[in-house]
Amino acid sequence: MKLSNNKILITGGASGIGLGLTERFIQQNNTVIICGRRESVLKEVTEKYPSVITKVCDLGIEAERVELYNWVAENHPDLNVLVNNAGIQQWMNISDDDFFQRAKDEITTNIEAPVHLTGLFSNLPSLNTIINVSSGLAFVQFAKVPVYCATKAFFHSFTLSSRYLLKVKNIEVIELIPPALNTDLGGKGLHDTQPPVSDFIDSVFEQLKEGKTEITFGFSAAMANGTHQEIQAAFNRLNPA
Repeated sequence: MKLSNNKILITGGASGIGLGLTERFIQQNNTVIICGRRESVLKEVTEKYPSVITKVCDLGIEAERVELYNWVAENHPDLNVLVNNAGIQQWMNISDDDFFQRAKDEITTNIEAPVHLTGLFSNLPSLNTIINVSSGLAFVQFAKVPVYCATKAFFHSFTLSSRYLLKVKNIEVIELIPPALNTDLGGKGLHDTQPPVSDFIDSVFEQLKEGKTEITFGFSAAMANGTHQEIQAAFNRLNPA
């Protein structure tokens, strides 16, 4: 992937990892489009970065995903990079009364939306790169977020297949595999002790320069490349008896 002179759509690009990517891609002389449900949050980004293009879109609604694609195809037909970043994390227990509804919301956002967008945007003639943001929890489970871990394991698997299937269209598929970072994912304050997003973004761009298509950092590097024994030990640390 070239790191400048792209036109890039980042889902969930107004906060967390998405915002970190937005800021760095702007610095690298790219045109960045971000989408999200809340217009007020998108406006905060454009106030700081006036060059950012925004689109209000609820990715949990199929019709709005189609509308997003049609809007891009009509107004930004030169878009060449899709970043499937948007995701939610639900801390919950299977015995919770609202477990299934929250699980469905997580599956819709973390699986259905990026799978649908991949299918839609792979038809855009200019597209040459898809970046999927999965998680180190695709490889080891943290039981307090059971469905989140499962969705990221799915997304990792789907990314591997997509990389193979989209070769015929000359579309490169890159996977970013972050560890827990200091973001509001799952709720404010839950990850305050984790590494800053900026450290992860620095590492991402160094690895992109090296041409890597599977990008890890810290804990996620250990899990993505861990032995069965190492992963089991990490599981035991995350989920003490």
